[in-house]
Amino acid sequence: MAGVKALVALSFSGAIGLTFLMLGCALEDYGATYDSDATSSACRELAYFFTTGIVVSAFGFPVILARVSVIKWGACGLVLAGNAVIFLTIQGFFLVFGRGDDFSWEQW
Repeated sequence: MAGVKALVALSFSGAIGLTFLMLGCALEDYGATYDSDATSSACRELAYFFTTGIVVSAFGFPVILARVSVIKWGACGLVLAGNAVIFLTIQGFFLVFGRGDDFSWEQW
């Protein structure tokens, strides 16, 4: 039963994070109209490199856009809050469900 509660809590926090991201990009008052798309150990290191780049740019890019007045600081704050919630939700998923199972991510 604890697994179901954790899954529900993670889903709820993911929904909150997505709400912040959508509000930061969609509210007319903030003028956020930019569009960003992202399309064995060596593979793992490459995955770490790309993941680090995504996380750093997810927090740095909105700050740069707010600094050059492309978006307002309120939109930047909403996007940063959404990013924090989303990344913590993803980390929480791996902490809760990534241990003690017979499932291996290396099957992929």
